[in-house]
Amino acid sequence: MSDFTHTVKVYIEDTDAGGIVYYVNYLKYMERARSEWLNHHGLAQRDLLAQGIQLVVHHLECRYAKPAHLDDELHITVDVVESTACRATFAQTVTRRGERLCEAQVDIVCLEASRLKPVRWPDALQPLMHG
Repeated sequence: MSDFTHTVKVYIEDTDAGGIVYYVNYLKYMERARSEWLNHHGLAQRDLLAQGIQLVVHHLECRYAKPAHLDDELHITVDVVESTACRATFAQTVTRRGERLCEAQVDIVCLEASRLKPVRWPDALQPLMHG
């Protein structure tokens, strides 16, 4: 069972001329799911930025299995599977009615915004970063 699932509907703006979701939009869905995961745990990107903290993608690997289509309802999971003092690996999947469409491993790094240098997870994030 996943720690968190975010649901999105596919709109025409997400698709190509054939009504199939454009590949980069899966990454946008995953980004939104991670933001909603933070919100679910009482944190907001805006608050982290106000503290001088940025969470940025450092590395990702993505595998596309099947296409999503216009008007599909997609479910995007968020799970922390590994973490260090300033980096975490998220496993994310995009499914439609239980069918896996896309999966990714996304490495996120915690940075001090002013210097763009890695820093330890803030206290509020510490409990969330243990997969």
